Amino acid sequence: MLIAKEKRRTNMAEYILYLWQVEDLLRALKFDLDQIGKTLVARFDVDEDTRLEIFDWYRNLASMMEKERVAQSGHLQFILNLIDDLNRFHLQLLQAGKDPQYVSLFQLAKPVIDEFESKNVEKGQNDIRLGFQALYSIMLLRLQKKEINPSTQSAVDHISKMMGHLSARYLQYEKGKFEL
Repeated sequence: MLIAKEKRRTNMAEYILYLWQVEDLLRALKFDLDQIGKTLVARFDVDEDTRLEIFDWYRNLASMMEKERVAQSGHLQFILNLIDDLNRFHLQLLQAGKDPQYVSLFQLAKPVIDEFESKNVEKGQNDIRLGFQALYSIMLLRLQKKEINPSTQSAVDHISKMMGHLSARYLQYEKGKFEL
């Protein structure tokens, strides 16, 4: 919860990837509240009230996952809605032409996203969701300490830079510091 709040405030892409990671952690713990407390909540050095608030946050996410039937796989609807919001913003950025740097970053990332889509089981997804899936896949490989070849890393760096820029612009837009 503390990490999620900070990431939501500072970097939308990292926030979404973090939430996907939390979903996977809850699945790995089989939604067992004791394990959630021992494994996830206990690592925070906070007062008891904050600890209870953190525990409630994890418990609520676990409950939402079960209610939305994404306990085995998939993502919570509010996260998918955020991705859709980012995709709409992405399309507006491309149309408005007010951020040439973003357009350039997208042009570099687009072939990588297209290649990822061709290897993806789920077809017909938007570029932003595909970008998140590619970044999360690489993140999982790193967590598993698997080797990532330099060409794959270079390709994913294009997506990462694009998503970082998109996230920064989106937060500026939310705060009224960037107009389309």
